[in-house]
Amino acid sequence: MIPRYTLPDMGRIWSDENKFAIWLQVEILACEAQAELGVVPKAAVEAIKQKAKFDRKRVLEIEETTKHDVIAFLTDVAEYVGPESRYIHLGMTSSDLLDTALAVQMREAGLLLIEKLIALREAIRRQALKHKNTVCIGRSHGVHAEPTTFGLKLAVWFAEINRHLERLQRAIEVISVGKISGAVGTFAHIDPAVEAYVCRHLDLQPAPVSTQIVQRDRHAEFLSVMALIGASLEKFAVEIRNLQRTEILEVEEPFGKGQKGSSAMPHKRNPITCERLTGLARLLRANAMTALENVALWHERDISHSSTERVILPDSTILLDYMLHQFTRIVRDLQVYPENMRRNLELTGGLIFSQQVLLALAQKGVTREEAYRLVQEHAMAVWGDFSERGKPEKVFEQAGFLERLLEDKTIRQYLDENEIRQCFDLNKNLRHLETIYQRLGLRAESSSLN
Repeated sequence: MIPRYTLPDMGRIWSDENKFAIWLQVEILACEAQAELGVVPKAAVEAIKQKAKFDRKRVLEIEETTKHDVIAFLTDVAEYVGPESRYIHLGMTSSDLLDTALAVQMREAGLLLIEKLIALREAIRRQALKHKNTVCIGRSHGVHAEPTTFGLKLAVWFAEINRHLERLQRAIEVISVGKISGAVGTFAHIDPAVEAYVCRHLDLQPAPVSTQIVQRDRHAEFLSVMALIGASLEKFAVEIRNLQRTEILEVEEPFGKGQKGSSAMPHKRNPITCERLTGLARLLRANAMTALENVALWHERDISHSSTERVILPDSTILLDYMLHQFTRIVRDLQVYPENMRRNLELTGGLIFSQQVLLALAQKGVTREEAYRLVQEHAMAVWGDFSERGKPEKVFEQAGFLERLLEDKTIRQYLDENEIRQCFDLNKNLRHLETIYQRLGLRAESSSLN
């Protein structure tokens, strides 16, 4: 039997050599099963196992005439095997071979993606622990909201990758099915025991029921999971791209020695890899859409799915493999700037603590509506001062948020100076950080926030 690679690199999984090797393996296993049933002479099976091989160039040459890939392959194998070749493919249809072998390839590709996802998760885990207490501003609508930590951003990614690992593992199970049940799935010319034997030796499960093909909702699920993973990688990449903007500059993707950012502007350090991942995620989504359209085929089968799968399955797995590799490198070597995070945190003069003041007033008996009005009045005044900073004729001399609150006689009726100042305590905002990390299984030593 032709030896095959175990979990080779992604490109080799989809090579003609690997595909034909799997085809030959399926055909020989089917012959072995037929021999156990007494349908094929055991001596013929031994001869087939000794002689069977293929020549990729010869297969493609024959296909130029036959316009049928399986017949071309079987013809080439028969040239090596001789008279015993009449027992090869006995009672089978082309899709028995194609779909069973395709399941092997998808399974191999999926398991390789699992390895890459685990590597990415580990890179994220390390950075999430390292930056657990690296305080930064959280943003909603792109506007400063409340304090968070950079580690907590990464912890969100960590949890998302865990969900993708579960999804991909399920999808691998879903596509790890073979079928050797004949032209319309009725086993009219072959015993179900052959299907069971072949699938068992290929780490597949027999499809409980099939037509001439394995049903394409399975393949659509596999491609949809890959598109989902790509969507998350895009989400992570967009976050880095935004944080790398010059006005923010809290993180940067790695920029290597000798790397150039622009042919015109020597100062440029662009997030090109994150932008690349953003674009590639669109291809994964487009391929998943094609897989969904492949589900609806005529009656027991047509081949409208076949041509697209020759593109979308190799392309999606190779693309995602590449994207995971690149993003793991980005996370591992990410440039993080805590000083800029602190600078941005303080940019709005304490406005990010407005909710704590609101809640403190409410706890003292002030209605929520009145507390909101009191706090917003000062917040909007500080915001107006903040928005005028860039104008040459304006000098930012107005009191900050804390100072305005301390001078408000109405607020001071409910909150003393110490209580107001406590509303600006970062540790109070982030006191449950450890609980979140424990929920995720992200263990790190506790330390005070910086």
